[in-house]
Amino acid sequence: MNEQPTRNLAMELVRVTEAAALSAGRFMGRGDKPAADKAAVDGMRLVLNAIEMDGVIVIGEGEKDEAPMLFNGERLGTGAPPLVDIAVDPIDGTRPLSTGLHNAISTVALAPRGAMFNPGPFVYMSKIAVGPEACDVIDIEASPTENLKRIANVRGEEVEDLVVVILDRPRHTELIAEVRRAGARIRLIPDGDVAGALMTAWPDSGIDVLMGIGGTPEGVLAACALRAMGGNIQGKLIARTEDELRRGREMGYDVNKVLSMDDLVSSEDVYFAATGITNGDLLRGVDYFSHGARTDSLALRGRTGTVREIIATHRLEKLDRISRIHY
Repeated sequence: MNEQPTRNLAMELVRVTEAAALSAGRFMGRGDKPAADKAAVDGMRLVLNAIEMDGVIVIGEGEKDEAPMLFNGERLGTGAPPLVDIAVDPIDGTRPLSTGLHNAISTVALAPRGAMFNPGPFVYMSKIAVGPEACDVIDIEASPTENLKRIANVRGEEVEDLVVVILDRPRHTELIAEVRRAGARIRLIPDGDVAGALMTAWPDSGIDVLMGIGGTPEGVLAACALRAMGGNIQGKLIARTEDELRRGREMGYDVNKVLSMDDLVSSEDVYFAATGITNGDLLRGVDYFSHGARTDSLALRGRTGTVREIIATHRLEKLDRISRIHY
């Protein structure tokens, strides 16, 4: 069936992540995470409210009484259709940004209303994410060693050829030890597992699989992106405390369930954008120069599988004349 091209909201979302990155990039290495986060949130909210949509934040930055964060349940956009869920991470990698390290990015995703997984009280989940070549062979309930063997086999490689990206956390001591025993190489990252998941599906990134426990919101954002990139992600919820587990069960969550891509985002009609804040393996960071700045972004559309790389030059003196925020 032939269809006329329809509106690509990912192109509009790039303006959202560009605004967040331009605002937050000024705080690189300054050691002030709250100020960086506020700048990114302000930039993101400003542009999201200009998009023709009736949006509700499902994956947000904070609760309503912690303004100015983009809180769960906040309504954004002009109020006109389409009706969409919104997932935001104004800075994926706040700590790397504040210390001047690599791989801080700004991300946002949209999906039809009701399509995104709401993690409720669960902040963390166990994850495994891969690119297109291995999307049908992973199983989060199998051991890391078994998953590595399956990935290597389907790629026609040896386990020793693979690179696993893992968050550098004490909770991953046993995972790291097993991956090393299996023979795979490891890229430890301080933060930013949305970027880590995207790199598994990015050609020539040098990353083959993401493993370990990370943020549940980041898992939903990664699922939206991997939808467009042809990759796959699976997860299982992790309760930090008995109270969190009790509240989750009362709300109907099953911590033993494997969350598939369809569970995390149930529609192909998803849109995702990311802009680099600091230099990284996936995107270059914001480059400021006299009277301007340059940004490096991705715009992804799930329905068509189109991945666009967008390099933009911004005239800051013009933006300052028309914008309510300072870039």
